[in-house]
Amino acid sequence: MGKIIHFMQNSKYTSQELIAMEHKYGAHNYHPLPVVLSKGEGVHVWDVEGKKYYDFLSAYSAVNQGHCHPRIIKALKDQAENLTLTSRAFHSDILGQYEKYACEYFGFDKILPMNSGAEAVESAIKIARKYGYEHKGIPDQEAKIIVAENNFHGRTTTIISFSNDEDARHNFGPYTKGFIKVPYNDLDALEKALQEENVVGFLVEPIQGEAGVYVPDEGYLKKAQELCHKNNALFIADEIQTGIARTGRLLAVDHEDVHPDILILGKAISGGVYPVSAVLADDTIMGVLKPGQHGSTFGGNPLACAVAIEALEVVKDENLAENAEKLGKRFRTGMQKLVDSNDLVKLVRGKGLLNAVVVNDAEDSSTAWDLCVALKENGLLAKPTHGNIIRFAPPLVMTEEQLDECIQIITDTVNTFTENR
Repeated sequence: MGKIIHFMQNSKYTSQELIAMEHKYGAHNYHPLPVVLSKGEGVHVWDVEGKKYYDFLSAYSAVNQGHCHPRIIKALKDQAENLTLTSRAFHSDILGQYEKYACEYFGFDKILPMNSGAEAVESAIKIARKYGYEHKGIPDQEAKIIVAENNFHGRTTTIISFSNDEDARHNFGPYTKGFIKVPYNDLDALEKALQEENVVGFLVEPIQGEAGVYVPDEGYLKKAQELCHKNNALFIADEIQTGIARTGRLLAVDHEDVHPDILILGKAISGGVYPVSAVLADDTIMGVLKPGQHGSTFGGNPLACAVAIEALEVVKDENLAENAEKLGKRFRTGMQKLVDSNDLVKLVRGKGLLNAVVVNDAEDSSTAWDLCVALKENGLLAKPTHGNIIRFAPPLVMTEEQLDECIQIITDTVNTFTENR
């Protein structure tokens, strides 16, 4: 097993006391792993008792640049001492600089700065619908957007309306109309749906992360975009989890040289330091928004702009996409050896450093959860998704030596778990 290192912590509460406090006073809308973190640096986090862990979730890929990256933290501190919020009632001296930087960085004419990923998805839906009405002549209230089954774009009322996740949907209706669901990675179904009247676009994750890191067939994204354009529909890429170097390219669509009509970003665009999201598109599409038709008090605030610029600079300067590509292959090779030698795990899949291992057990079993608890005890934090799948997504600043140590921790933990069943 990996060496477990402790640091001195001065918290006046124990982990159990803090978990009990959350349970009593917080809404029960999450089921976290039983660990209470109080410090992060690079690929590591520490709990309140001082135990050190490898982070293999990266806050659902928000912390691609590593925890508390010194350059991003400095940008946060420097900006916080000058100006944090103006609202969009006034200009700030950094918003235009950020917008120019981000548009040139990703290759678009315009950016709409927002805060959370779900907020960015909602914004993209509004933009696509308005574009359909004003540029395609779709009758009022009739716009339709195609989505993929088993998608995860957030949990707002509109988004759960086209979700398959009954935990997110049940007793939250009535649901929003205007969405057509097709199977993921099914071009025939997409082509058929595009024939329906009043379709304005296709909203899709290049890799379905929350569903269990499902990677589509090679060429799927390119052909999907071609079908959209053939039918005068927008190709809308939700890269909130897959973007910002996570899959071994700056964007996951870059693996197929696809340039979306609308790009949705969040999470690692700020390195996990501050809530930042964005919608990017060219002038023809983004131009449908006029003053008063969309907005956010905190969207594009000075603190967010400073943090996002530095976070994106770090991705470029530290070659994080290249590192994710290299380490991802190394990780999947290590996990495949485990799959070949232990019947408890049956499959590894992924791209770059967004990967999943499928447990050879029923989806409603506790095996994946129990394995994650065992991994925690051995100094590595991961989280199951859909019962029998464990997602592994460490910060992209990880080294080969650290990755090899983590592969050994995972291998030893799974083997020991199997022996003790």
